Amino acid sequence: MVAMILVGVLRHYATMLLMSMPKQNLKAIREGCALTRARMLRQNQDIPVSAFAMRRGFLVDAFEKKEYLKNPEATANGGAPNPLQDPAALSNMMDGLKKNMMMVVPQTIIMSWINFFFSGFILIKLPFPLTLRFKSMLQAGIETRDMDVSWVSSISWYFLNLMGLQSIFTIILGQGNSAGGMRDMQQMQAMNPAMMAAGAGSSPDATAMFKSEKEFLEIAHHHSRLTGVEARVLELYGVKQPVEDKKKV
Repeated sequence: MVAMILVGVLRHYATMLLMSMPKQNLKAIREGCALTRARMLRQNQDIPVSAFAMRRGFLVDAFEKKEYLKNPEATANGGAPNPLQDPAALSNMMDGLKKNMMMVVPQTIIMSWINFFFSGFILIKLPFPLTLRFKSMLQAGIETRDMDVSWVSSISWYFLNLMGLQSIFTIILGQGNSAGGMRDMQQMQAMNPAMMAAGAGSSPDATAMFKSEKEFLEIAHHHSRLTGVEARVLELYGVKQPVEDKKKV
């Protein structure tokens, strides 16, 4: 257990040294912010109708002219940009390879060390009884039927520590540490090939995203929560309005 904690701390600091700073692409940030601005305009319309129409016209015209696209030349030619020609994409790919290396190599070394020195050893006995269903999980590497399930073998203790030491690493290194490796492993297992390709640098078709957002803006209708707010406030406090004022509202 102590060896695994030390290896986890070493893995965390080695990962911090090997990982490079993320490269910020100004054009990519501008592209994403333009889409976010359009979505916020459609969802939050608590502005005057004239201001909404002016902003909608400006964004629709900009999306039509492809002013916010990161690489308008490639999209005009009808082809997606090659991620291998993008320095940021290559940097992301190298960071992913470094994470995989720092996750696989320490675990392989420590598992080989445990198998060589502690193969077939019983380490601890749990202070509570368990059913026979836990026997295969807690007594891996030991072939016996008569041993109590509470006894834990060395390999099983390794896997239990591998999955349960994250709280200790959080106390020592803080949140978001890279010591345990289980978080990265779960993220890799949850990723499908399309998501892994996107993480490697191949972004979705930005032209189609801007086109669909432009269509959403064109059909969006202005609906503000401030419409008729004066009448609602007066009704809330029980103030009766004259008939002429109601017509104006």
